[in-house]
Amino acid sequence: MRRFLTTLYTGGGVLAALCLIAILIIIVAQMICRWAGISFPGSTAYAGYFMAAASFLALAYALNADSHIRVNLLLTALGRFRAWGETWCLAVGTLATCWLAWNAWRLVYWSHLLNDISQERDALPMWIPQLPVAVGATLLAIAFVDNLLCQLLTGRDNIVKAEADGGHA
Repeated sequence: MRRFLTTLYTGGGVLAALCLIAILIIIVAQMICRWAGISFPGSTAYAGYFMAAASFLALAYALNADSHIRVNLLLTALGRFRAWGETWCLAVGTLATCWLAWNAWRLVYWSHLLNDISQERDALPMWIPQLPVAVGATLLAIAFVDNLLCQLLTGRDNIVKAEADGGHA
């Protein structure tokens, strides 16, 4: 199961990297179109959609790679009660990300149901760019649940501690 979850989080990170490459391609294509006097409708919106997708798809990978900003000052001050603080933080994060994922999927559902379309000239159905955001939010919720369960069952999470953080466990 651990291998599957790690692969799932890494897959989200890879998709996020591909979204960043897509942004680069869109920007270069937009520049070429401007030089050639060709219209590229929706190019700015597409870059924005890929940026949102990249941001959300990378969140679970970043959590387990200890790339999220974490304020360890309070946790360190808890001393021998640090594990309780970690558990509390993971519990709050789990609740928040599950709520986020639920609402992201609701947004996709309602956008599809109501045939919500982009206000750009391309008139892209909005559920399409909202879908990777919902997937990324779900991956993050899974990562938080995973880390919370590991913290509760083993006393440690799956977050790979950064060297600058002292590599504490």
